[in-house]
Amino acid sequence: MKLSTLLFTSAYFLFAGGVFAAGPSFDCKNVEAGSIEELVCKDEGLSALDVKLAEAYDAATLKAVNEQPPTLKAEQRGWIKGRDDCWKSSDKRGCIEEEYKRRIAELQARYRLISGNGPNTYTCDGDSKNAVIVTFFPTDPPTLIAERGDSVSLMFLQPCASGAKYQGRIESFWEHHNCEALITWGYGTKEMHCKRTP
Repeated sequence: MKLSTLLFTSAYFLFAGGVFAAGPSFDCKNVEAGSIEELVCKDEGLSALDVKLAEAYDAATLKAVNEQPPTLKAEQRGWIKGRDDCWKSSDKRGCIEEEYKRRIAELQARYRLISGNGPNTYTCDGDSKNAVIVTFFPTDPPTLIAERGDSVSLMFLQPCASGAKYQGRIESFWEHHNCEALITWGYGTKEMHCKRTP
């Protein structure tokens, strides 16, 4: 009888330990009922993404110590607000998962938390002074960071029929062949024909 009680108690603590280990990076005890945070707490996959994001954020924080202006913390607060807006979505879980994945990918690329392919120089419209520097990152979803002059754009890979198309806030990069790309830089601007410089 004592042995069975001991086995049950051990199994309980192992189970409880597993649940605890699978939890998110924040304390689930006081989350609001029906909130997005409660949904994250109850979903093992979303909890794992939350932990992964917390790790990426901590690593980015170390690299952003001398960042001027200090935008990382403000951006993270804005991201949390955007994640919590997923309550409006008909597919709340899908919305939350996408928000987490995109934020993790953004931090990994922007703060070079993973190795990228590049920099690659694309000369546009035959003008050597009109160049876009591109670094590709094997994030999930895939991303790139493009630089043109003093401007920098983070772009995410988009579904497309051919080639590889990335979309930023108001910039886009569409590589049709290994060394040629169509690039737009800014709202309503003309599409540039660019070639990768050896």
